[in-house]
Amino acid sequence: MHASQTTMVKASDLFVRSLENEGVEVIFAVPGEENLDLLDSLRRSSIRVVLNRHEQAAGFMAATYGRLTGRAGVCLSTLGPGATNFMTAAAYAHLGAFPMIMITGQKPSRHGRQGRFQIVDIVATMKPVTKMAKAIVDAAAITSIVSDAFRVAEAERPGPIHLELPEDIAAEMVPDEPVVPRSRARLPQCPEAALDEAAAMIRAANHPLLVIGAGANRRPVFDALDDFVRTTRIPFVTTQMGKGAVGGSHDEYLGTAALSEGDYIHKAFDQADLIINAGHDVVEKPPFLMTQGGPKVIHVNFSPAEIDEVYFPQSELLGEIGATFAALTGRLRDGCRHDPAPFYQVRDEVAQKVNTGEDDDRFPMLPQRIVADVRRAVPSDGIVSLDNGMYKIWFARSYRARQPNTLLLDNALATMGAGLPQAMAAAMLYPGRRVLAVAGDGGFMMNSQEMETAVRLGLNMVVLILRDDAYGMIRWKQAAGDFPDWGLTYGNPDFVAYAQSYGATGHRVTDAASFCPMLKSAFEEGGVHLIDAPIDYSQNNRVLTQELREMQGEN
Repeated sequence: MHASQTTMVKASDLFVRSLENEGVEVIFAVPGEENLDLLDSLRRSSIRVVLNRHEQAAGFMAATYGRLTGRAGVCLSTLGPGATNFMTAAAYAHLGAFPMIMITGQKPSRHGRQGRFQIVDIVATMKPVTKMAKAIVDAAAITSIVSDAFRVAEAERPGPIHLELPEDIAAEMVPDEPVVPRSRARLPQCPEAALDEAAAMIRAANHPLLVIGAGANRRPVFDALDDFVRTTRIPFVTTQMGKGAVGGSHDEYLGTAALSEGDYIHKAFDQADLIINAGHDVVEKPPFLMTQGGPKVIHVNFSPAEIDEVYFPQSELLGEIGATFAALTGRLRDGCRHDPAPFYQVRDEVAQKVNTGEDDDRFPMLPQRIVADVRRAVPSDGIVSLDNGMYKIWFARSYRARQPNTLLLDNALATMGAGLPQAMAAAMLYPGRRVLAVAGDGGFMMNSQEMETAVRLGLNMVVLILRDDAYGMIRWKQAAGDFPDWGLTYGNPDFVAYAQSYGATGHRVTDAASFCPMLKSAFEEGGVHLIDAPIDYSQNNRVLTQELREMQGEN
C-alpha cells in the first residue's frame, strides 16, 4: 500500500466513533434491519446497547439519562413505526427540556426496491417536537453533524434532536477522518448593572418570595440556589417541576404549587411584595398570576420572559441561572433584611393541611398515608419516579424532596407510561441508591413490558402500583365537573403473578400497617420488586375539590 493512500472506513463505524467522542456510554434501542450496519459497529465499540421492548420506553430512558446527567441520552429505532413510536418520548423531552439524541434508520436514500413500504417522512414529523431534525445524506458530513447535534441538544434550553441514518449511507465506505473535537460552550453571564438593580430591589422588599420553576432544576444551578437561600433566608415555593432544586428540609421551604390556583400554598403569593421567579418555564401552568399593583417580579432565566397579560416582570436577569444567583448572593451577603413571619404562617398551615391523614390506618390506603410511608422508607438520596395520575398531585403537595433530582415528576407533557422507564434509567445510573417507580394501574400497563428489561439488566428497584381500577385523575375531573361517573373503569391482571412471570418479586398490600415494612424489605432484598397497593381516592373530592372551593369562597 502506498504511504499516502487514504484509509477507508464504513460510515457506521465513523458514526459510532463520533458518538464515543461525545462521551456516549449507553444507547437504549429497539433496532430494525435498517440499523444492522450501525448495530454491528456498536458491537465493536465501547458503547453499551440496552435492548428495550418498546421504542417509547427507550426514548423515556434516554430522556431521563439526559435529565439526570445533563448529557444527551441516546436512543435508536428503525424506520416507520419504530420511529413514530419515539414521538411521545420526543415531546416529553421537548417540553421537559431534557437533552436527547434520537437515531432512526431509513430505507436507502439513493435507490429503493420496496416502493413506499414503511416509508414515513420522519424528519418532517419530528420537527415540531425537536430542537433539530436532520437526515444524513452525505457520509462525509457525519462527524460534524453528530457534533452539532450534541451541542444543540445540551445548550439551553435543552431538548431532543433527531438524526436519520439511511441504510445505504451507513454501509458506505468513506475516508477515515478524525472526529470533530468536543467543544464546550460558555454560557452567557448576567450584566453587572442588572444584578445591582435586582439586589437593590431585594434589599428594599419587606416580604420577598423566591419561586423555583422547571428551568432552575438543573445540575449547574443546585449549589448556587441552595447558598442563596441559606444566605438570604428568603422563603421559597416550588412549582411541580422545580421541586427538589433546593431541599425541602430548609425552614424557608413553604411548599409546592401542585394545583393551578386556589390551593393553600397560593396564600404565600398574597403576602409577597417582591417575587424572584427562578427558571420560569411556560410549559408549566403558572404558579402565580401578575396583576397591576401586585408584587413586583424579578425574572431570572437563560432567556427573556414571554410577556402576556399575567406575566410582565419589572426586572430580567438573563444568563446562566446558577451564576446569576451566585452573584446575587455575593451582593446580599451583608445586607438582606426582611420579615418572613407572614410566609411562615402559610408554611405551617400548608403543612397541617397536606399532612392530615399521614397516619390514617384505613384500607384501601389513603394517598396521604402512602406518600408519608414512601418518605419514611426512601432515604434522602433515594429516587422516586412518578408516572402521571392522581397520585402526582398528592406527591407534589406532600412529599419533601431533600436532595435535587430525587423526585422525578413530569408536569410538562405529563404523559402516562413514563414512570417505569424513568426509574429504570435512574437505577442504571445510580445502582447504590434506592429507586422507586410510582405508577397507577393505567400508566403502569402502558409500558409494563419493560419489567422484563429491568430484570434482564439486573436492576435494583421497586415498582409501586397504586390500583384503583380506573383512570383516576380523569374520574376526579369528571366528578368535579358534576358529570356522571361513567366510562373510566377497567379490569386488571393479577399484578403479583404478572411480576413473577417476568422473574420479578410480587407483593400485595392487605392492610395499611404492612405497607412501609414491605417497601423497606423490598429495598433491602434487592432486585426488581412490584407492590400492588389498592388506594382509596375518595379524598380527591373531599380535599382537592370541596375544601379548596370552601377556601376560595373565604377569599
